[in-house]
Amino acid sequence: MIANYGYKDGSGEYYISIDTDKCISCSAGHACLTACPKSMFETITDDYDDEVTWVKKPNCRTLAYDCADCKPSGGYTSLPCMTACTPGAIKHSW
Repeated sequence: MIANYGYKDGSGEYYISIDTDKCISCSAGHACLTACPKSMFETITDDYDDEVTWVKKPNCRTLAYDCADCKPSGGYTSLPCMTACTPGAIKHSW
């Protein structure tokens, strides 16, 4: 299942999508949790008793600002959360 966290406003659509099927089988031990400089991710137990990562609720409304430091204009060539996610479960919509 693809879980989408974020929002849409007049300036665009800002969503982080997490493929929970890939996240469940994470061989990196959910490295995205520590890779994000803003600590936006946390691990929860879903309705099927699987451990998955999600975006914390307060960050869902401020993704454009929270992720700005890691986008190419911030000096990164790749996003830390996506690089740390070895199964490839994390995607950004913008």
